[in-house]
Amino acid sequence: MACSAAGKIIHPPSINSARSAQKPHSSHKIISPSAFLGFTSQPDKLFPVSRTISSTGRRSATVMAVSSDVVKEKKLKNAPSSAPNLLITKEEGLELYEDMILGRAFEDMCAQMYYRGKMFGFVHLYNGQEAVSTGFIKLLKKEDCVVSTYRDHVHALSKGVSARAVMSELFGKTTGCCRGQGGSMHMFSKEHNMLGGFAFIGEGIPVATGAAFTSKYKREVLKEDCDEVTLAFFGDGTCNNGQFFECLNMATLWKLPIVFVVENNLWAIGMSHLRSTSDPQIWKKGPAFGMPGVHVDGMDVLKVREVAKEAIGRARRGEGPTLVECETYRFRGHSLADPDELRDPAEKAHYATRDPITALKKYMTENNLASESELKGIEKKIDEVVEDAVEFGDKSPVPARSQLLENVFADPRGFGIGPDGKYRCEDPKFTEGTAQV
Repeated sequence: MACSAAGKIIHPPSINSARSAQKPHSSHKIISPSAFLGFTSQPDKLFPVSRTISSTGRRSATVMAVSSDVVKEKKLKNAPSSAPNLLITKEEGLELYEDMILGRAFEDMCAQMYYRGKMFGFVHLYNGQEAVSTGFIKLLKKEDCVVSTYRDHVHALSKGVSARAVMSELFGKTTGCCRGQGGSMHMFSKEHNMLGGFAFIGEGIPVATGAAFTSKYKREVLKEDCDEVTLAFFGDGTCNNGQFFECLNMATLWKLPIVFVVENNLWAIGMSHLRSTSDPQIWKKGPAFGMPGVHVDGMDVLKVREVAKEAIGRARRGEGPTLVECETYRFRGHSLADPDELRDPAEKAHYATRDPITALKKYMTENNLASESELKGIEKKIDEVVEDAVEFGDKSPVPARSQLLENVFADPRGFGIGPDGKYRCEDPKFTEGTAQV
């Protein structure tokens, strides 16, 4: 199951009134699927998109593909001959490396703390998938929104939530980003527009679609200066669920500023993606709903980043949604309670050789973007950050029992909560006269 070397965008096929394919211009070409999970045909280069208006008045386009390598080639053509042929600057590379190292070190520490009894319930780690979170989220503005899954620690860290706040939440302490009431699967931060992890698959996609609708409403109805984008992260197992299809339809219908990011780690708990999905190429579902579909090597942060730039840029310009499938792999079991005995050891060994952090480190050192000592300095800094987060979380207080019903419902008893935080119905004067209390 080797990863495809390049990503591509497939634009919606042309549709005329008879629902037959629009004949492409002679200068254009229909591209076959890229190598993916056993498919062997290779992607071609980027071709211009031919947009037409069918007799039904709907805009359509011939099927086109774009490799993530194309952006690199375009940069090289436009760059001065003396300029280095690099995808990132030194500063960008160091930022990406630090974020990925933070994600990996944090999750490794979570495993230690879980087995020491510091965390409870299910804990799902992100090891191996760091290129997806870093490649996308580090391109966002603070105002942009992220909606995650139960594997959400690293998404929160990439969005700017502190390691202290995330670790304390995992410890169930009041200093956590949800005051200890969310736990591993429900990271939320209003300050950072991290709209939560969600325990049930597909649960977050409608929330993300709603956030994107909010951005569009602000801009088009309220006439606010708003170009906010939403990223919806979810896994391959979610893509056979109804919410996924419903929200793809809504996003295209309303041309929402959202990017649907599929983190296809090839396994839905213990179910192989190949066994559960009639067509394993998830990106093809994008064009079916009228949006670009993209497949990219999710073990390469630079390729993910180039595809993310285009998808986020489209959304920010008001050009609508994109479906991006990142083929990645988790290095641990589904959760820390999973002995991980169902996956083939050879498959795990293969993906271990494609560690996204090792790949970025190699790229930066070979291109003189950073020295070994600089990168080791980042690793040492992150180790200290994670150790501090553990110490902070360990010393933080647990929530009081009185906090139990807070943030569950706005009004659990249906009578209203007064300014003093107490239920209005408990006031002796509540039943006297009219509702003046």
